[in-house]
Amino acid sequence: MLATSGPVYPGAAKWAVLTASVEAAATGLVLLVRPSLFAWLVFGAEFSEAGLALGRLTAFALFALSIATWPSDTSVGLASSCRTLLIYNVMATVYLSYLGIGGQLSGILLWPAVALHGVFSVLLGRVWLAMKGFQKGEGSSWKSRS
Repeated sequence: MLATSGPVYPGAAKWAVLTASVEAAATGLVLLVRPSLFAWLVFGAEFSEAGLALGRLTAFALFALSIATWPSDTSVGLASSCRTLLIYNVMATVYLSYLGIGGQLSGILLWPAVALHGVFSVLLGRVWLAMKGFQKGEGSSWKSRS
């Protein structure tokens, strides 16, 4: 479990969610425009025709994720976005690590992608736990810290 050391302010939470959301959209953009470039950089391999189509479909899902988790002004909406992006980043970290450790699919950006998703996982986890504590009444009001 991640421990929090002090309060996490709404501005920090909003920044964490915004940054992770932009990263998902940027990944989606690369997958939409040049899925073969993404495959080479991250996996060190080429996509088949089906892989290209699946890459573009994944781009649409990442765009939807980015739009759905775009930061809102309510703490409940922000907490939901944070939790969703946390789950995505943890799963991406685990799966990309699995691919890298297996050594079958490893491009020049695989380990940087693992690191990026890992950093987002820790950051979003810390923010989510802090927000969860505020919503349960463990600390001062979330809105009063703006």
